[in-house]
Amino acid sequence: MGVERAVRGLTRAGTLCVVFACAPDAAMAQDIGTPTGRPLMHAMPAHNVTVLAVVIGLIVFATILSLLYLHERSGWSRRERGLQAALADLQGAHDRAELLLHADSQVIVSWAGRGEPMIEGDAGFALDGTPLGAVAGGLGGTRRILAFGSWLTPGDATALEDEIDSLRRRGAGFRRTLRTPSGRFVEAQGQAVSGRALLRLRETTGEHRALIEARAGIEAAADEILALHSLLDAIPQPVWHRDRGGALAFVNTAYVSAVEGGSRDGVLRAGTELLDRSARDRVAREETGLNGSPQALRLSGVVAGARRILDVSESTAEGGRVGIAVDVTDLESVKADHQRQMAAHVRTLDQLPTAVAMFDQGQRLIFHNAAYQKLWDLDTAFLDSRPLDGEILDRLRVMRKLPEQADFRSWKAEVLAAYRAVEATDGPWYLPDGRTLNVVADPNPQGGLTYLFQDLSENLKLESRYSAAMKEQAETLDTLKEPVALFGADGRLRLANQAFQAVWRINEASVKDHPRIDAVIAACRTISPDPEPWMDIRGMVTGLSETRSDLSCRLEVLDGSVLDCTARPLNAGATLLTFIDVTASVNVERALTEKNDALERAAQLRDTFVHHVSYELRSPLTNIIGFTELLGDETVGALNERQREYSDHIKGSSSALLAIINDILDLASIDAHSLALQRETVDVRSTIEAAARGVEDRLKESSIALDLDVPGNVGSFPADAKRIRQILFNLLSNAVGFSKAGQRVRVEARRTAEELVLKVVDHGRGIPQDVITRVFERFESHTLGTKHRGVGLGLSIVRSFVELHGGRVTIESALGAGTSVTCSFPLETADGNREAAE
Repeated sequence: MGVERAVRGLTRAGTLCVVFACAPDAAMAQDIGTPTGRPLMHAMPAHNVTVLAVVIGLIVFATILSLLYLHERSGWSRRERGLQAALADLQGAHDRAELLLHADSQVIVSWAGRGEPMIEGDAGFALDGTPLGAVAGGLGGTRRILAFGSWLTPGDATALEDEIDSLRRRGAGFRRTLRTPSGRFVEAQGQAVSGRALLRLRETTGEHRALIEARAGIEAAADEILALHSLLDAIPQPVWHRDRGGALAFVNTAYVSAVEGGSRDGVLRAGTELLDRSARDRVAREETGLNGSPQALRLSGVVAGARRILDVSESTAEGGRVGIAVDVTDLESVKADHQRQMAAHVRTLDQLPTAVAMFDQGQRLIFHNAAYQKLWDLDTAFLDSRPLDGEILDRLRVMRKLPEQADFRSWKAEVLAAYRAVEATDGPWYLPDGRTLNVVADPNPQGGLTYLFQDLSENLKLESRYSAAMKEQAETLDTLKEPVALFGADGRLRLANQAFQAVWRINEASVKDHPRIDAVIAACRTISPDPEPWMDIRGMVTGLSETRSDLSCRLEVLDGSVLDCTARPLNAGATLLTFIDVTASVNVERALTEKNDALERAAQLRDTFVHHVSYELRSPLTNIIGFTELLGDETVGALNERQREYSDHIKGSSSALLAIINDILDLASIDAHSLALQRETVDVRSTIEAAARGVEDRLKESSIALDLDVPGNVGSFPADAKRIRQILFNLLSNAVGFSKAGQRVRVEARRTAEELVLKVVDHGRGIPQDVITRVFERFESHTLGTKHRGVGLGLSIVRSFVELHGGRVTIESALGAGTSVTCSFPLETADGNREAAE
């Protein structure tokens, strides 16, 4: 009971700490507490709490041991005297702890698990100017101290709440200095002790507060210095600071790069200088200007291994000197380039035909080109003396070179008023000598004026001539009967003559509005609706076609007329459209086309009829020939002489008629592309002899001799033997028919490297030149004064068969000298086979 009373006495004294009471058992430890039943555990500084807990624990532990010892040794009286002595010692420790706790104004907040916090401490602790004891409820009843945002700066309040949360969750301790909106400082310390989270808030006062404020000032100054260094490092020009002894105390990044020092510390340790000794001495001796600012010296230095031109300036600062070097190499280069360009501009202006004169703010001449001196014919010495603008006008008036003015003074003042104008002014000057000048007065940005004198006399003459030429051209186009239209590069109608307007029914007002090509086409399609030619014309005018070349198309109008349109590209993207009425020629062409179609249909009908009739005649004719041969053989009975003669005539006529029918059928097959050659190896000599045997009777009857000129090496060639014999038979028949008795017919055969040539030559009357071009046409028969008559199919069949073999036929003839027909056959067939000579 005495120990309990001692402990309770310590808690009533207001000690804000955590005490671990050592008891013989757990029940006794639980009995130790505050009068209100709360555990004896309050927040203190870490070292104070620890020391106090250890001291009190030792004291209690020693007291308990003493009591036990006295109880065992001396009995109850002894234990009571020992307990009283222990309580006296505890009271002394309590007094010392309380004195330690109340040395500063502070508050301790403790949390046990998830329970409500317990707040203990000095009631005089102020929350941003309001003492904690003055708040309703006092130290134990207020929770305003936990509303950190109400008496701390926002940043500190948020940081403190985060750290308290970490302390309560993970037991992470912290120490932080907080700031109130009024500028006061509060020290916060958090620590976990025996499962409890303790927060100690202590107001800083006296030297400690002064130390915190000094530290904050030092940190702010350090931040400012760091920001200043960062700003200097961002400057692309080398910057340095020298101490009172002239040594480098600071250089920026640009300085390090300029001297190629690697790092700032390395440059400062080595004292690497950007300028040489003489340059630094010049900079140190340089005096400030009239306005107190340092004068920059233009020096030469090596920057990053390259020689550069620098503007260097140094000024005295507290604790030394500061300097900066500005690289003006590019500026000097630009300045030199500017001077060269100005010189080039002066030379260029001297070459211009436009007169140029520049005057400064004082209206004095500062520049003039050669064209200006030539225009006004002024003395060079006078112009070089930089005369005033008014003086030049007065001299030109005396020389009667200015426009005649009734009030020259007012006119001169109006001209000189351009110096006060904001924008350029221009206007014509009509000179007494008939010239017209366009005068432009352009104010200079730095003050003064620039005159441009442009002679428009020639331009006005050309414009007048151009207007007259355009008027004459328009009148000429209007006299044309053909519609003509001119479109510009923008696709607008620039010109259209009267014929164009009449044909396409476009009024003159629409032409003057310069409509686009789409509007013109829309108007024209009302009478010529076919869209295809108009699309071509549109593509030509608008330039959408890949190549701008001449375009021709035909337009059909609803009234039956036909127009041929020609679109021709012109210079500068223009397009000229011309229309020609071709209705008459188109009608003639249509009539001829229809007649030709009718003739072709008639020819086709004729060929069909002949082919059909030929087939129909061939069968009965074959029967007639067969029965005639049967009668001629007298197998059915003997014939008298006259019957035998009649039978021979019937047989000959039938054979001739069959040959004609076969020729007609062959031509019909050729026209139908159904005749195929039966190629084989044809012996030339035997084929010629076989054809000659076919005309032996006619040769004897006409008393005509036949000569065969066939060399032994003529050999053979690939061909259709039957058709070759038919070719030779027809040629020999014609030669015999056009020859006289006693004349000779010759057959020649020649072989070359590429072809076989067969030629039939006669010495008859010949063929006229106007007939020779038609002898190969069908049904062309000419007697030419001979007894020979035919249906005109022989030479036509010859040409057809030769061409089927891939050869060609030529004919040469002269009246009274005979005719020569040559047939040339290729030795190589279409499939590449080639016959060798035997």
